[in-house]
Amino acid sequence: MAASISSVEKCFKYDVFLSFRGEDTRENFVDNLYNALERQGIDAYKDDVEIMKGKRIYDELMKSIEDSKFYIIVFSKNYASSSWCLDELVKIMECEKMTEHTAYPVFYDVEPTQIRKQSGAVGEAFAKHIKGEAAGKWKEALTEAANLAGWELKNPPDGQDEGKLISKIVETVSLELRSLDSIVDEKLVGMDHRIGEIESSIGTDLDDVRMIGIKGIGGGGKTTLARAIFDKLKNSFDGASFVDKVSLVSKTSGLQLLQKQILSDVLYNQGILVGSVHDGKATMKKRLPSRKVLVVLDDIDHLNQLEALAGACNWFKSGSRIIITTRDEQVLVAHGVKLIHNVNLLNGEEATRLFSRYAFGRDIPVQGYKELSLKVVRYAAGLPLTIKVLGSFLCGKNTNLWKDALERLQTIPEKETLEILELSYIALEDDYKEIFLDVVCLLQQWDKDEAVIMLESCGFHARNGLRVLEQKSLITTRYDAMLETHDLITEMGRNIVRRLHPDQPWRHSRLWIHEEVEEILADDLGTEDIKCIEVFGMQVNPVIVMKGLRNMKRLRYLWVDSILDDSSSFGDVKIDQVSQYFPNALRYLFWDYYPFQSLPKTFQANNLVTLVMRESKITEFWEGGERKALDKLRFLNMSDSKLKTLNLALIPNLEILCLQGCEDLVELHAPIGCLKKLVSLELGGCSRFLSVLFMRRLESLEVPSFLELHLIGESQSGFNVLSSSALHLFKESREEPQEFEGHKNKMEVTCYYKELTSSVEKLYKFLSVQIQSCAKLFSQNTYTLQNLRKIKLERSITEVPEDIGHLNSLEELSLSSTRKVPDPDVSKPTAVTASSESHMRFCNAWNNQSLLSQ
Repeated sequence: MAASISSVEKCFKYDVFLSFRGEDTRENFVDNLYNALERQGIDAYKDDVEIMKGKRIYDELMKSIEDSKFYIIVFSKNYASSSWCLDELVKIMECEKMTEHTAYPVFYDVEPTQIRKQSGAVGEAFAKHIKGEAAGKWKEALTEAANLAGWELKNPPDGQDEGKLISKIVETVSLELRSLDSIVDEKLVGMDHRIGEIESSIGTDLDDVRMIGIKGIGGGGKTTLARAIFDKLKNSFDGASFVDKVSLVSKTSGLQLLQKQILSDVLYNQGILVGSVHDGKATMKKRLPSRKVLVVLDDIDHLNQLEALAGACNWFKSGSRIIITTRDEQVLVAHGVKLIHNVNLLNGEEATRLFSRYAFGRDIPVQGYKELSLKVVRYAAGLPLTIKVLGSFLCGKNTNLWKDALERLQTIPEKETLEILELSYIALEDDYKEIFLDVVCLLQQWDKDEAVIMLESCGFHARNGLRVLEQKSLITTRYDAMLETHDLITEMGRNIVRRLHPDQPWRHSRLWIHEEVEEILADDLGTEDIKCIEVFGMQVNPVIVMKGLRNMKRLRYLWVDSILDDSSSFGDVKIDQVSQYFPNALRYLFWDYYPFQSLPKTFQANNLVTLVMRESKITEFWEGGERKALDKLRFLNMSDSKLKTLNLALIPNLEILCLQGCEDLVELHAPIGCLKKLVSLELGGCSRFLSVLFMRRLESLEVPSFLELHLIGESQSGFNVLSSSALHLFKESREEPQEFEGHKNKMEVTCYYKELTSSVEKLYKFLSVQIQSCAKLFSQNTYTLQNLRKIKLERSITEVPEDIGHLNSLEELSLSSTRKVPDPDVSKPTAVTASSESHMRFCNAWNNQSLLSQ
């Protein structure tokens, strides 16, 4: 039942996606339409505006279609000649069938019937695709789109008619968005009058600079209210920024990161650098007075945060508005904020409606649950967060379970919010409880995929567990895939960890408070109760850390991210094989700048799943070349370390291996059959000798067909290209690729060379070739590469082979990061029609514009 709510709440990155044929309409109609939409405050996606340099353009477009609410498809005479446009259209029509999306066709100098039946000029444009496998789905999409209600523009260009049509389109989209906004507002129970009260203080029609405070207890709806106001008003300003969780982020990442966010958001410049808080203040005072901005600072708890992010009204241009949410009114008073609003809790009717939406997916309780619902709501005491959590907790449960929950609620004093929230925790399975505690104590602001690796390393079914926690409203995944929890839920979870022994942190299962960690390690107070420990952001003595771990025999997670580097005062230190210790229970071990040359001899590592020791001084895993099998190790990252040798035969279940920048690595032992589970191997920046050896043995290694392999020369170590289904071979070499002759595997292979000559035919087995930094390419024998489906020519390519048009299997030709490239001759029928999908794509990532396909 709760799922119905989440579908209503779907948010979109863009209001409108524009699909069009560039050569027909980009310079006139589409540009004018785009500008008109932007002037109306409508976020429109147009590929040459939105795609940033270096993005995978095709994938970016498909994702942007999913992220758009409305589609405007500008059909022109040559629209159907572009496989790119037709693929866009197929994706649009797939999304349009969902209730969240709406598509509008614009028939630009073509008749709807020409699109519907692929006749006339449209039919001529589509004829080149008629034999392709994709022709069927393209025809179906054209027919479906032509049957939609839209607009016609005959005999363009006609400035008057075109202007009228653009006005109609903008008006239609604006009305639809306004209707959508009203739907979104409906789920914000009780927000209308609260928004109205604050809007009266904001006074958008006045030219002064105003700071408005919103205060209230945790979980009372301050952030929700501020977000609703921000979304409603942001288009009335030159720039806008919503800075979430100021208190948390300032403590973990620093105030300069938040200063950078504000500057980047309001100035539309992601390249702004902020070296320190002082520099950030100076930059804000210099740059912000040029723009009328709306800034929301959410969850302020200290005056220094306001001083760094909104030091004074004269930082901002007249008409700017700064909205501040906090639990502490004194912070607002101390900063001179005069306009302060208190967030009132929900009344009975509002609370019941909100609860019903999370418990039943509707505005009122279902039959038989009304009295039970009213009793539950009473214990929530009007707190929106508590109501939401209780509703999610009880959703789908029978009346007996509701009554059991009510009995527990009756034992909790009213307004004891944390105890009420804990009901959802108590109902979790044991493994999910452990995952929840790991998230609130250790994994806040972690990328979700990284968190999954950590949790799986510790033996949990992580993805399912995180999904359950989200369903229970205990955690959320942000738009940028970061995990987070509400402050009150974080407080509740950490209280569970600390409350049994509040004055004895060495008996807590998880340690994350720096002062406590430092004391426990220094005084050797570790116990078997400790499961997870985080040593972060302090200059620690590595010897003390190692000795302090000796009694933590059940430790499964260790994160040491200290300020240790080559300039460290500790210098080179050797392992004391007697007193220094890693618990054998460790499953996840992260230690950047690990200063020892080996792991402790007593460490068996037989439970270790993830090992990350970037920029470490380790030269071998165990002193003297001792061999220990790491049967459970799946993820290994030793990038930029001093590692000299690695025996992969001892790590049979390895899935991801990163040895990027290991310049001292001279031996990588990999006997036949030892890499069967490997899916990613990165050797960027390793010795050329090692790279060549590996390439010559590729066929005998029996690697999976989807392996990602990076062998990057030093000069290309910063260049990174990934493909989920490609084997990448990168090297800086003038050697001809003779070691690839007779390659049997049906892999996609990417090759980087300084120079390619006639021996390129040795690559005839390959499905994909990527060529980088070749000033001169081969100009003969290209026809031998008949299996090639993809060619990517990147960096400084100035000449395209003349006979490239004869590659009958070619589906994609990409010209990326290239300053000057002549348009290749792919007009020959064999280059277009013989391809299975005719998916010829020409892109130039340097200027973010497609060369031929639009």
